[in-house]
Amino acid sequence: MSLKLEQYKMYIDGAFVDASSGETFDNINPSTAKVLNQIPKATEEDLERALDAANCAQKEWKHVPSAERAEYLFKISDLILENKETFAKIISAEVGKVNAQAIGEVEATAEYFKYYAGWARKYEGEIIPSDRPNENILIFKKPLGVVAGILPWNYPFFLIARKVAPALLTGNTTVIKPSTSSPNNALIFAQLLEQIDLPKGVVNILTGDRSLGSKLAESPKVDLVSITGSVGAGQSVMEAAAKNITKVSLELGGKAPSVVWKDADLDLTVESIVDSRVINTGQVCNCTERVYVHEDIKEAFYEKITEAMSAVTFGDPIEDRSVGMGPLITESGLQSVADKVEQAKKDGARVLTGGNRDTSKDGFFFEPTVIVDTKNDMQIMQEEVFGPVLPIGTFSTLDEALELANDSEFGLTSAIFTNDTNVMMKFINNMDAGEVYVNRESFESIQGFHAGWKKSGIGGADGRHGLEEFLATTVAYIDYDDKA
Repeated sequence: MSLKLEQYKMYIDGAFVDASSGETFDNINPSTAKVLNQIPKATEEDLERALDAANCAQKEWKHVPSAERAEYLFKISDLILENKETFAKIISAEVGKVNAQAIGEVEATAEYFKYYAGWARKYEGEIIPSDRPNENILIFKKPLGVVAGILPWNYPFFLIARKVAPALLTGNTTVIKPSTSSPNNALIFAQLLEQIDLPKGVVNILTGDRSLGSKLAESPKVDLVSITGSVGAGQSVMEAAAKNITKVSLELGGKAPSVVWKDADLDLTVESIVDSRVINTGQVCNCTERVYVHEDIKEAFYEKITEAMSAVTFGDPIEDRSVGMGPLITESGLQSVADKVEQAKKDGARVLTGGNRDTSKDGFFFEPTVIVDTKNDMQIMQEEVFGPVLPIGTFSTLDEALELANDSEFGLTSAIFTNDTNVMMKFINNMDAGEVYVNRESFESIQGFHAGWKKSGIGGADGRHGLEEFLATTVAYIDYDDKA
């Protein structure tokens, strides 16, 4: 099938539409700082139309057998792979993601739809014992209704699948709002839905600013708000959803620690940490955000990590597919990273490599950076940087490492590098985080459960537990006459 790559229209009730006001906003290429295209700016009227369409469609969609709903997911997966290069190029253009990572995101998106399609005949209710004779107690699993999915810009395509696939499989309908910084993938994705004749209103896609997300969250026509974003965005959504006691699922920020024990394989460790720091230019919630290395090996580690970070190439991924890293997403994001590095230097930290914006390029590029001599109360160790900056602290005992690693308002991911099973297990059992990675890069699997502690979120995604987020329960107490 051919996609209309020049068409950037919203998708409401099975139709491609402009904003009712005719207003648009600019979509910027972060590699060049130039405008890619204009995007419709949805109004409240557009939002209400989408919500009404989703509510109307859900009345029938919930009665479609789950195996039949799954067939739509399989078809979506196939069409995504048929258009892999196209979607990857869109990701690279509007996010600045390097080609290999963009391709990986598209493939993961297709796999995600396929994975949840496979759950069609597997998710179940329960039969539980009653305290009464001649009674059965049944727990039914039902769709919640309408799911509002609010997407970030850093994984603009994959997060469509994370919100849409489990929602549709379980009989919900959706209203999706992509980020203003990466709307194109979602709008082009809608054309796939038209190709498979998905019933109108089952998926609706609106584009607009942050206020649109708040209006979605506070609407009484929404039954679940699922957002991936910053802590501030999550707090705003949670506050708005509270007006109607609407269920929320929040995947928010992180400040992931990586602990390097004295027996770690340094080559493996450095490769894994660099991969976990510069992926998407460090703009991923489960990126390694801070490192704690054992005092006994710190100098050897400093040398290897500095060499590896210095070797990371960066540039426009559309112009050069070989670069290892692209730009930051916005000028304000770039400035935030630069400000945090400068503050770290004022606080007494030392930059071993990088530390500056690359002014030779038009886009929003920042050098891969290593910072040492940090203290845990420094801003660079407490606040999410969201850029290619690696601050490093030291420790002498495992208890000290755990205390430092847990000293954060976040608790999404973490990592440890060691060959000592006792150290590994003590770390896993005492780390206050939703995920622990051992001797590998920090990146989750579809069949796992991506969920944070503390300010990193509520609820979670992926796997069987992620599917449960989209289901409600009804308990039926059934008495019968055994004399029948």
